[in-house]
Amino acid sequence: MGASKDTHIVEIPVDQEHHHQNHHKNLLCSMTNNMIEAIEDHPLTEISESPGHLLLLKLWQREEDLFAKRIAHKETRMDSIKAELFQLSSFFFIFHGFFFILLFTSWDNTNSDQHHDQSVCKKWWVPSMVSLCTSFVFVFLVQMKVHRYWKVWGQLQRERNDGRALARCIQELRMKGASFDLSKEPQSGKRMKSSSVEIKWKPLTWCSKNLLTICLVCFTGLAFPASKFVLCGL
Repeated sequence: MGASKDTHIVEIPVDQEHHHQNHHKNLLCSMTNNMIEAIEDHPLTEISESPGHLLLLKLWQREEDLFAKRIAHKETRMDSIKAELFQLSSFFFIFHGFFFILLFTSWDNTNSDQHHDQSVCKKWWVPSMVSLCTSFVFVFLVQMKVHRYWKVWGQLQRERNDGRALARCIQELRMKGASFDLSKEPQSGKRMKSSSVEIKWKPLTWCSKNLLTICLVCFTGLAFPASKFVLCGL
């Protein structure tokens, strides 16, 4: 005789199960409605529904891309000018290196003949003038490149300032949506400097910008009398 076991069966009421299902459905519907309302109230949705704001956003985005391309082009141009300045400076010093080698060679060949050595010494200004004129050509070319470099640098700073101002306006338009003022234009912030500060720092700024040219001019001034020292043995 086997012992009988009582089996307890728990039954969930049908009404309670339907209640839970309806609760989940209502919760999902409520979340969906909230998301739809949030999307509809989003500023980008307002912009898409406003032809004027949408057109302005597209124009500004296109202009922002143009700013980025111009900035990249100017940065590439500045790198190219730097390379050209390095080449010109290298040629400048290479020329003077060969020039002094020729002077030493000429002095060594004429050193045995005292009369000829004195005649060569009297004409020391000829190689000095050649050195001076050639140096001035290099200095002029370098200064032109330096001037061009800082001109492009100034243009690059203006492009960056205008690009940042435009980016701020685009961000503001995206945040405000249809409430954004269509008459607003990007304005780059410029730091105002007093005239006294500009006068005080202008010479120092000019020297810092033309430091390479100043160095080449000083070297030229030292190289000019060097021919006399070499040829006359002073």
